[in-house]
Amino acid sequence: MEEALSFFRAFEIWIYLLLGLGGLIYLRKFVLSWRELREAGFGLERDSAQSRLNQAVIVLVLLLSMAVTEFVLVSFIAPSVPGANLLPTPTLNLLATATTTLPAGAPTSEFTPVAVTAPPESAFAASGCVPGEIEISSPSNGQEVNGVVEVLGTASIANFGFYKIESRRPDELTWLTQQAGNTIIQGGKLGDWDTRRLTPGEYQLGLVVVDNQARLSPPCIVQVRVSVTPLTNTEP
Repeated sequence: MEEALSFFRAFEIWIYLLLGLGGLIYLRKFVLSWRELREAGFGLERDSAQSRLNQAVIVLVLLLSMAVTEFVLVSFIAPSVPGANLLPTPTLNLLATATTTLPAGAPTSEFTPVAVTAPPESAFAASGCVPGEIEISSPSNGQEVNGVVEVLGTASIANFGFYKIESRRPDELTWLTQQAGNTIIQGGKLGDWDTRRLTPGEYQLGLVVVDNQARLSPPCIVQVRVSVTPLTNTEP
């Protein structure tokens, strides 16, 4: 359901263009058939023109119904369904570098190269969290987790619509929705995140809150390390 609504919302303009093109084609057929029907002098000619006219009317009504359905789905149903609204993800320019220009005649000094060690992935700083409005309190940033993780926090904004919990690897651009809810949460359980089938490593957990006008808040993001889920031995 969410995937279908996302499709209709993503290709809304193209769907309207195709329906409009089909409408113009069959509107022309309707006009031509109407003229033939008025000018027909024999019974067979009138029957043939009437058949083409009826066909054009049926197709025009069908195209109009499809356009109305698309409008209702995109404008009224999709905004109220969690997960049907795609979260735009900014694209970073990894090739951009800062350039410093030295004034003419400026003295230069020799320096000794120093090896710089890149910080570990766990040094990620939580972003987008607003205390009392959009916040993930557990798991905390940098925490190690495994198994089914209980996600605690707050999802409470003006004109609240719904919230959703998403996850991804730090090197990925696409977020995967894990759970969603349509009730305000104040410092409570937002949902569960099942990490048992994930490859161990760093993951980002995001909380997105959407208002009743389908406006997305900046995501609250924390980064955690998923470890191997310990096996549970069961006695016979």
